[in-house]
Amino acid sequence: MSHDTGRRFMERRMRPLAALQLALGLAFAASAGAQTDAGTLRAIEATAYDYIDGQLEGDAARVARSLHPDLAKRNVASAAPYETLGLGRMTSDELIGLTRKGALKTPREQWQRSVEVLRVDQDVATVRLESPWFVDHLQMGRFGDRWVIVNALWHRKPRQ
Repeated sequence: MSHDTGRRFMERRMRPLAALQLALGLAFAASAGAQTDAGTLRAIEATAYDYIDGQLEGDAARVARSLHPDLAKRNVASAAPYETLGLGRMTSDELIGLTRKGALKTPREQWQRSVEVLRVDQDVATVRLESPWFVDHLQMGRFGDRWVIVNALWHRKPRQ
């Protein structure tokens, strides 16, 4: 058997094994998420809604309670001459200040937002939040009995 023939034979034999590994991994991930109690999920969702609803209401205190003081809020930005992998950056203080100024204040009938808890691993949660203008991917941490947003990577939705 030539080297190429042997390699193709092994690749064909490995495909079903790779598919089985993927299926088992997905099943494990689904069962791990299912083990999160309802109170924890509600607390995570409440933090995400404080974050977005506070911005939409212009309620800086509500936004502040959802954020870790060392928040890293980022978005992928066009490359600048001095930075090939451009990132927009915002701190918790900057976001709270923008909220105080009413930067995203919006009438309630236009809110159309959703929160999806993607994964909870002990004291860490990953959440997808969608509003009419943005999609945020949030990483939260649990500090005592309080969930707060530690990192947020977001992108602007295309204008319709």
